[in-house]
Amino acid sequence: MAKNQSRTPGRDVRGGTGKRVKKNKIVPRNLPEPSERTKGRHESRGKSARPRRAPEKRDAATGDIIEGRRAVAEAIELGLPIKSAFIADAEQTDATLKRLTADLAELGATIEHVSKPRLDQMSSHGAHQGIMVRTRPFAYASLADVLRAAGEGDALVVVLDHVTDEGNFGAIARSAEVVGAAGIVIANARAARVGVGTYKTSAGAVLHLPIAQVPNLARAVEDLKQQGFWVCGASEHAEQGIWEAPIEGRLALIMGSEGTGISQLLLEKCDFIARLPQRGRIESLNVAQATTAFCYEWLRRTSSDAR
Repeated sequence: MAKNQSRTPGRDVRGGTGKRVKKNKIVPRNLPEPSERTKGRHESRGKSARPRRAPEKRDAATGDIIEGRRAVAEAIELGLPIKSAFIADAEQTDATLKRLTADLAELGATIEHVSKPRLDQMSSHGAHQGIMVRTRPFAYASLADVLRAAGEGDALVVVLDHVTDEGNFGAIARSAEVVGAAGIVIANARAARVGVGTYKTSAGAVLHLPIAQVPNLARAVEDLKQQGFWVCGASEHAEQGIWEAPIEGRLALIMGSEGTGISQLLLEKCDFIARLPQRGRIESLNVAQATTAFCYEWLRRTSSDAR
């Protein structure tokens, strides 16, 4: 595919023999056993049963809670959007806490001095060390935002097909931002979100890259095609290698989940699939490492000044 080539209806750039990819068996995940679906319902019934109380609201209702002095210091250094801080009122003379409090106040976070029992109640593992902070919920972009960032020329959009690990998600975001990708598209359910783990492994890259949450990945891929993107699926089962595949121009790169890879529905949306070459004996790289390799091949093909 030539650089900046427009999409041509009916063109097959899959390479290899042109055979259809073998269908993956899709197994529903996280579904309860049939016996468990009605268990709680039957147990709660009774003649004298009282109406259920609404669950008590926790302090961590919105955003992520980060606890512990070192973790809070890292959050400040990474530039996480911190909304508020809870600090043990009995330790206001502690030098480390005083420094962290000053840094948080400078960032505009709301500071609240609370009792140690309250911090114990809020803590998930009892290691708050006298300080906890709450981040603001991440502001996701829309697919339209990603397309605006892509402009009219060469552009890379990474589509994650239900990648569930925040560490992998963050590493992918870091690689995508470094090579100048226009954005990342993720599903709004059954997928890793932008949480504390993502901020850390992305080294703050999620703050500089549009990340769109969409209800339907297949529809998003179709929208990308309508805007001139060719769609590449990364699969170890592909007949075509990354060196031969047209990893260039306006490219939507689909990366599959850690467990099942790319779903059959999205495989059918791909214009071609490609694999990474390997000489070793292990099965493959993980999704974050593989994404980095594909991102850099796109950068090599499309940037005359890449070095």
